[in-house]
Amino acid sequence: MARKPVNITVPDLSGRRAVVTGGSDGIGLEVVARLAAAGAEVVMPVRNEQKGAAAIAAVRDRTPDARLSLRTLDLSSLDSVAALGESLRREGEPIHYLINNAGVMTPPDRQLTADGFELQFGTNHLGHFALVAHLMPLLRAGRARVTNQISVAANSGAINWDDLNWERSYDGMRAYSQSKIAFGLFALELSRRSRRNDWGITSNLSHPGVAATSLLAARPEVGRTRQTAGRRLIGAMSAAGILLGTPASAALPAVQAATIGQDATFYGPSGPGNLGGAPAEQKLYSRLRSEEEAARVWAVSEKLTRTYEAAPR
Repeated sequence: MARKPVNITVPDLSGRRAVVTGGSDGIGLEVVARLAAAGAEVVMPVRNEQKGAAAIAAVRDRTPDARLSLRTLDLSSLDSVAALGESLRREGEPIHYLINNAGVMTPPDRQLTADGFELQFGTNHLGHFALVAHLMPLLRAGRARVTNQISVAANSGAINWDDLNWERSYDGMRAYSQSKIAFGLFALELSRRSRRNDWGITSNLSHPGVAATSLLAARPEVGRTRQTAGRRLIGAMSAAGILLGTPASAALPAVQAATIGQDATFYGPSGPGNLGGAPAEQKLYSRLRSEEEAARVWAVSEKLTRTYEAAPR
């Protein structure tokens, strides 16, 4: 079955600075490539510098004059997040686009971040919450557009308020859903606080659908020594053009949300089941609609990340 090409028009981003987490492979690499091709200077915070350098080479194969640079970031360490924030604030360059794309998914056993949080909640949500807090002066200076990559998993499950770190009954998929629900609620609360306090920041959501990426591949750093059966099936269906997207098409909702998307809106693939296809605005998941829950997520996240001063009210 021939795959129908999926594409969008990206505006000229010359003179704009973008920061993309998780930009060294998969969907994030495609996001970086699209922004760079449109003229943006793209900062790529990565854990693995060698992998980051290979990603830069791959993008420059497509766009030889791409303006790209690496920074060090481990989202599972609040010290690392704070250090990146301090480094970028010292550079003093306004940030116009922040795409919070990095994440981990379903470690087979419960793992902790450097700060003692369940790995998915600590990385996918708390790490990005702290990053936004530490970059706040630069985001406000650039009247930034912040796009937060969630998942179809945010359409199921709930926040385990009685056991946020899943100490009593770890379930990898439920913990993953929690991390993405919390992250989505935070994104919408950021939008509300920005409007209320005149921060000038646009915050919205995207999800990539389903595509063959490294999330479910063999990842020794999260205790997965081989790719999951689901990853093999996704790869086969994606290669055959059946329902699912590719990393290139799955990157487009985030690119659209960041560059032309509206505040407090949600973008994802428009194909069957919203698993693949061209990006379009989506109906907000029911678990992301409560303003009370969003405010609670913000307050708890401030406390856990110790960012009271960096994340103004």
